[in-house]
Formats: sequence, C-alpha cells, structure tokens
Amino acid sequence: MNIASIVSTPSEFIVRNYLLGLALIAAVPMIAGLPTGVSAQDQPTAETKSDSDSDSATEIRYDTVLIGGTIHRGDGSDPMIGHIAILNGKIAKISTTIQPDGAIRIDCTGLVVAPGFIDLHNHSDDPILKRDTRGNVNYLLQGCTTIVTGNCGSGHVDVAKYLASIDADGAGTHVAHLLPQGSLRRAVVGSARRDPSEKEMAKMLVLADQAMRDGAFGMSTGLIYIPGTLTPTTELIEVAKVISSHGGIYASHIRNEGSALLESVDEAILIGRQAQLPVHISHIKASGKSNWGSLRLAIDKIEQARQGGMIITADQYPYAASSTSLEATLFPSWASEGGRSELRKRLLDPETAARIRSELVTQLAGSSRIQLVSCPHNPKWIGRSIDEIANDENVHPADLVMTIQEHGGAAVINFGMSEEDMRLAMPVAWIATASDGGAKVPSDNMPHPRSFGTFPRKIGRYAIGDSVMSMAAAIRSCSGLPAEILGITDRGTIATGLYADLVVFDPAAFIDRATYNEPYIPPVGLKHVLVEGKLAIYESQATGVLAGRAIRKQRPAAP
Repeated sequence: MNIASIVSTPSEFIVRNYLLGLALIAAVPMIAGLPTGVSAQDQPTAETKSDSDSDSATEIRYDTVLIGGTIHRGDGSDPMIGHIAILNGKIAKISTTIQPDGAIRIDCTGLVVAPGFIDLHNHSDDPILKRDTRGNVNYLLQGCTTIVTGNCGSGHVDVAKYLASIDADGAGTHVAHLLPQGSLRRAVVGSARRDPSEKEMAKMLVLADQAMRDGAFGMSTGLIYIPGTLTPTTELIEVAKVISSHGGIYASHIRNEGSALLESVDEAILIGRQAQLPVHISHIKASGKSNWGSLRLAIDKIEQARQGGMIITADQYPYAASSTSLEATLFPSWASEGGRSELRKRLLDPETAARIRSELVTQLAGSSRIQLVSCPHNPKWIGRSIDEIANDENVHPADLVMTIQEHGGAAVINFGMSEEDMRLAMPVAWIATASDGGAKVPSDNMPHPRSFGTFPRKIGRYAIGDSVMSMAAAIRSCSGLPAEILGITDRGTIATGLYADLVVFDPAAFIDRATYNEPYIPPVGLKHVLVEGKLAIYESQATGVLAGRAIRKQRPAAP
C-alpha cells in the first residue's frame, strides 16, 4: 500500500496501526513468519570499510540481515553503506562488501539504518504497565526502542517492583528509570512546606540507596511541582550524594524556566558540584515572551561549567510549546502546598481565593496562548484556549481558571517559547532529543503532538528539511548521546556485540504529521524497528511483539 494514500486519511492510518498493534500484542506472533524483504542483487558501494569484512560470511546463517542500508552509527560520524547481521538479539556482523545470509533478509537500499532512539524524558510510568499502552506503539512508530521514566520528580519509588512488573508483562520498548525525588519526599515527608525530621531524612537516604541498588540510573526532580518546589537545595544535595555514590545522574526540571532561568541553572550546577555527580537539565527552554533570548545565556553558563570540568548535559523537544497541568502552569506554589485537596479548600475560602485570583490575573497578563488538553469540568472546552473560552462565557480568564481547577483541574499546552531559541539549542553537541510525552492511544483528549512526532520532527523537519544540523548529528542526539548521558554501553550506537535496537527509515519521507489540532497522527517514512533483534515495526506496521524489557543500571566496580 502506498504510504501517501494512507496519510491522506489519518483516521484510517491511526486505526490501522493502533488496533493492529493492540490485537497482535495479545497474540505475540512469531517473527519468523513475517515476509522477508527482497534482497539486493548488486553490491552497494562502501563509503567506509568495516572491521568485520574479513570474517567469513558463508558459514553462519543469521537471524536477520539488513542489506544495503546507509548506516549511521549514532556517534555523529559519517555514514557508510553496508549490511548488518543480527544473531540472538545482538549485532553479530557489519559488512560493507559481502552480504551475510539470514533467515529474514530486509532490503534497506536507499534507507537509513540507525540505532534505536532513546527518549531520555518520558512520562509513560503508568501507561507502560497497562494493557492498551504497554506496546508503546506511538513511540515505536517514531523509532524509539528505549524510554526513560521517573522524570520531573514523579513516578515509582519502589524501583525493584516497577522494573519487575515491566519484565513480567513485557513492553514495546525498553524502560530505564530514574528515582523521582518528589514522589520520594511525598512518601516520607508529605506535601507540606517543612524540613524533614532527622528520622525522615535518614529514611529518604535509605530509600534512595535502595533505588540505586535496584537499577535506577539516577534521580530526577520536578522543582515547579509540589513537593519539589518546597524542597530546599541542601536537602536535594544530601539525596544526590547517595545517587552519586552509585554513579547515577541528577536530572532536573529546574525551579524556573522563565525569569529566573539562570538562577535555576546555577542551582542545578551547585547540586552537581556539591554532590559530585553529572547534571542533566530536562527540556531546556526559556519560557515566556519577555524571557526569549535568555536561553543563549543559559547555554553559555553551562558551557563555562563544562569547560571547568563538570559533566552537564540537557535535552530538548523540537516544539515551541510546552505542556503540563493548569495548576503548575498558572497557580502560585504556595496555593498548592499540601496537594490538590488543599488547593481546592483555598479556592473555596473567599479571602484566600481573592489572593489567588490577584496572582492569576498578573500571570495571565504575561502569558501566551494556553490551550486545554483535557478538562473534566467541561470536555467541550478541550482544544480551545483559556482566552477563547473566557470570551464566550463572558468571564474573566482568571475566574475561568479558578473554576476549572476547583472542578478537577486540567492539562494544558502553553505556547510560550521561541522558535529561534529552540533552533539555537538544537545543534549544541551536549543537548539530546527527548519528547516529554508518554505512551498513548487516541482518546477524547488533545495532547501535545510530541508524543507522536518528536524524533521524526527533529530528523526529518529540522535536520533534513531545514538543515539546522546534519542528519548524523540529529541521529546522535536521539541515540548515542542519550546512551552516553545515562552511561549505557550495550546499545545506542551500531557496533558488533551491541544489542540490535535498530531503526530503518526513508530519509526522503521520514517526518512528523501530528499537530496541535490532530495530535494522534503517526509519522511517515519509518520502515522497520527492531528491539533486541525482534521486528516490532515491519513495513511501517506494528507487529505486536513485546520485546522491550527493564534496563537496570550496572553498579560501578569497587575501587
């Protein structure tokens, strides 16, 4: 079937991919039964000679062979044309001359073969455990083979239990996990603005130590969310020291991405220095029109720290709009102390509500378009902006926001970022690509399109289409760089002996299609995805195979 004809009818394409994927998840078909590609008859011209060309290619029949593709290793180096042979889930041979024999042979002539993409910032913590979304089809269709959960300080604290659940039920992609500091603090201290007792602090340190022993790759913070916003820097440093002792990273949704961006970066650097561990800035940005241009200063500040010997990296999604809760976007942090139930009580108290309203009026006056992703109070408002709804309802936007929050809150998209800032950050060698989205299937909500388009958008639209960076650099930002940041050495690049997490796409067609008004449309141009050698996407269709597993950080060897 011609892909162009499919994407002209998005609903057919959505149903075809998602229902096929979900149906096959229950059946888990045998990959050996899939049709094989047509083998290339002519030998491709090699751009770079592979070290394994001297090996005999006739004695072994491999499980799968990708023939004649343009191989991007994921390290930013120049590509080469060659063949990749897979055996027992790993890359067994890379040849630029002789075609290895395989049970499944896939012609990749004219196609790019790259390492499977690693999404450093994903929020599929609970969806990856549920029947309808554990296949993670919307990420497989982007070329992702590994996601990182536990971000923004929210997620599972019992790392052993969480990772065991993934292994027990299977997943479409691999899952690595970060210990979420906000959830850790909430479990021990609660959501109040107070210092932990000595006993509580000791308990948090013990739980952090256990999480790292159970395979967490580090700790995340969400310092605009309760209780992260209530946590002092000194407390974060103490927990980070435990993470450091296990070789983990500190990944932070910093305290302020707007007017206090530079001060917030300073705090992250201070935590890294004091705890002596690598720092990673989540979804780096400058939010709010009055703050546009300050991202360059933040990048310069990080560059200076890197030149001083610190390990500091960041990730970025290729969109000029963010998405989180209405509460975190607009409400003052003091109003949310104690959690949503306490916020609702404050909204019902006339004196406190008046104070909240005053601050909302100021906040809304300087904001850009804020669009509802979900709204239990009135689903008909989904997809519309706060200003549009307020105008139709003949109410002040601040009063509308208070009403929505009083009746369950909402998720929103905030169009508060600069395209120029975003393009400035893209080619920076230490900034990886990450989605900040999650595993989803179509519903009545209208989520941010990043859950369906991040990686093809970065490569197809910005690298190939707009030449903001080279394709090799864009692929590295999606694969080799994330692996390096996490300290993963058995995947993320293409080399013999590594796991065969691979993506095959057509560089002339690979691009996102999801929009803010139609967020569920999958990308086009993706041909195949292999997860540890098993075909999870074949000829642009989900196979239903659940080859993903929990990836645990290996503890550093004792000195």
